[in-house]
Amino acid sequence: MEEKRTGVILLAAGRGTRMHSKVQKQYMLLNGHPLLYYAAIAFEKSPAQDIILVTGEFEIEACRRDIAKKYGFNKIKRIIPGGAERYHSVYEGLKELKSIGYGEGDYVLIHDGARPLVDDGIIRRVMEDAYTYNACAAGMPSKDTIKQADRDGFAETTPDRRFLWNIQTPQGFSFPLIMAAYEKMMSCKEYQQGVTDDAMVAERMAGCRVKLTEGAYQNMKVTTPEDITIAEALLHSRLS
Repeated sequence: MEEKRTGVILLAAGRGTRMHSKVQKQYMLLNGHPLLYYAAIAFEKSPAQDIILVTGEFEIEACRRDIAKKYGFNKIKRIIPGGAERYHSVYEGLKELKSIGYGEGDYVLIHDGARPLVDDGIIRRVMEDAYTYNACAAGMPSKDTIKQADRDGFAETTPDRRFLWNIQTPQGFSFPLIMAAYEKMMSCKEYQQGVTDDAMVAERMAGCRVKLTEGAYQNMKVTTPEDITIAEALLHSRLS
């Protein structure tokens, strides 16, 4: 793979309310390390050059001390505060990359720090597809039949499972493309309604097609207490 200048926005600003814990989920321990450590080390070892870590305003010093310095993450160039919504945090990360010189010909990967099982294979596949298609998102074909419900909670339609994917992160983009798409979205609150991932921003604001890149079924997002147990087991099996 031809390496091109590629930055990473690593998101760790979520409050994790569904975890029902006083400790924010990105700092909860999995097999002796903070959850955020696993995504950070995956990108530290990847071909990407720069990491912007986006966290809560009051967690910046903790991230600097307990993540970046403790584990010697040289690629974490900036640790910045995020915003009220995920897309605000992504936008702050994009602006930070722009401030250190990212522009034409560069690329960016955007990843949720709550996905600790991302690996080098996923990262490299997303980078390759970003370079080729300018916009891509990791994901896997849905194993389940999906029902679309009506307002009363009854099944309304059953989409063809052959064309359904569960979308993950990282998602990769040409930096100018996703920067312009976010700037357009942030210019109007109406554009921000219902935005749940970066691929949606690229689709809506830039009108581009997003390539679906093979992720992994193990590349789960840790959201609830049960997910901690599953992620620990998967990490343990990876190391054994």
